[in-house]
This record gives sequence, structure tokens and C-alpha cells, in this order.
Amino acid sequence: MTRSDNDSWDLASSVGATATMVAVGRALASRDPRPLIDDPFAAPLARAVGIEFFTRVLDGDIDTQIPGASPARTQAMIDGMAVRTRFFDDYFTEATAAGIRQVVILAAGLDARAYRLAWPAGTVVYEIDQPEVIAFKSETLAGIGAVPTATRRTVAIDLREDWPAALAAAGFDPAAPTAWLAEGLLIYLPPEAQDRLFDEIAALSAPASAVATEYVPGIMDFDREQARAASTQLRERGLDIDMGALVFAGARSHVMDYLTGQGWAVTGVPRAELFTRHDRVLPAPEEDDVLGEIVYVSATR
Repeated sequence: MTRSDNDSWDLASSVGATATMVAVGRALASRDPRPLIDDPFAAPLARAVGIEFFTRVLDGDIDTQIPGASPARTQAMIDGMAVRTRFFDDYFTEATAAGIRQVVILAAGLDARAYRLAWPAGTVVYEIDQPEVIAFKSETLAGIGAVPTATRRTVAIDLREDWPAALAAAGFDPAAPTAWLAEGLLIYLPPEAQDRLFDEIAALSAPASAVATEYVPGIMDFDREQARAASTQLRERGLDIDMGALVFAGARSHVMDYLTGQGWAVTGVPRAELFTRHDRVLPAPEEDDVLGEIVYVSATR
């Protein structure tokens, strides 16, 4: 499905299905013999969505995850989700250690950090996403008896709408330092929406706030047809996600430069460095690696 300004989705379609894919990746990473993360809620959430392909992956049919991939590359995909998740988990640990008690997770999807991280007393975690996504996650986690480890406040709104007003209505305090997270989000935003998002974050961020996200340099040269070819292999296995249609390609602001220009002190860590840091092996890029390098970004002000 080609993206449009007013498109919609659930967790089994379009951009929403990529949130389910992330949950599957976190579930597999949590099972690793040398786990970097522990997300006991990822598998139940992904299973509840009901996409057969992902259920087969969780049941152990790993070959369905990356058709034609070598065992080393399959493991690298799982490790990639592990190091990404660990980077943002550590970001929140450091932010709360510095005294921040207000957290906002943008396009939260099936992110279960409000339930699985050891938040300091008094921490409030705001989760922003479409109403159907918020309702599904809340009901599914309640159904398995999951209890948040922080005060969790949901903000059921599309980021294309006036989410700052909805966030304020949920109790957000713009005078308090905030730790923001935009994980796995930017490539699905048009370039102007990416800039607007960081403008809105900056306007709501008191001194001592923090923000984390990732930057994908390859988005400038993203090859839709190459992505569609890779998606065709997945479709043949039962997963109907056209990555070539979901990603907004082309020129856009360099995230680190943009944040620096807003007065943030910015740090970027390439994915390869995270693999080395955590003693994981990152295979050489292959021709169908359509996004290429990823830089994980954190910033303070």
C-alpha cells in the first residue's frame, strides 16, 4: 500500500505491521543465549496481533524470518534489534539517573518499556500512538496480568494531529525535564514532518531534557525497487509488507545537525560500534541491505 497524507493502519498492516516485526525481533533477542535485553512481553504482544508469518517465526521456524539469508546474517538481524533496544534502554537508565522523571515515547507501538524497565519512583511514562494501537496493547497486557513499573499514561492520537495538546491534556508538564524517544519512526515520516517533530519536541523540552532517535544516512538514496524485491520474497512466505512503499525516501535534514542547530548536545553511535561494544558480529553489507548504516543518536540540553 502506497503511503498518503491521511493513510491509516493497524498492527497487522502497513506501518503498524513493522511495529509487530520489532516486537518479534525483541522476543527473539530475549531468547538469545547471551541476551542483551529481556522483554517478556514482546512475544505475547506479537502473537496477539495474529500475523501467521510472525507466529511461525516465534514458534521456531527461523528460516521464514529472512528468506535465503545465511545463519550469520539471520543472527545479525536479531543482534541488530538487541543492540538497538539496549541502546535506548540504557538511554532511559542514564536519563532517569540524571533526575528525569517524565518520559515520552512517540509512536510507541508495542514498546513495553513502561512495563519492563526498572523506573525510579515517581516516573511517569507517556505513550503516544494511534487509538487502535494503544487500546490493543493495553488490553493485551492487562489480559496477561502485566503491571506497569511506572505511572503509565496513554495518549491516543496520530502524530499528524495536535499531539502536543493531547499530551498536555494527559498531564504532561513542559516545565519539567523530559526524556523523549522516537525509535524506528523517522524513516516513515516525510522530511518536513521529521523537522516538525523535532521542532515540537524542542518547544516542549525544559532545560536538562534529553531526546533519542536513530539516523539512517542511506535514506537519502533509498532504492524503492530494491526494497520491493526483498519484500516480494517475504510475501511469498506469507508476510505482506511492502517496505518500498512505506519508507519516505529522499533528501531530508541530517538528524544530528538539526538537533545541534536547536541547541542540543548531540552524540551519535554507529550500529557497527554497538555490535563491537556488545561482542556481536556484524557481517559485511549485502546488495539487498537497502538502508545500510544506522547511527543511534542521543542528545541533552
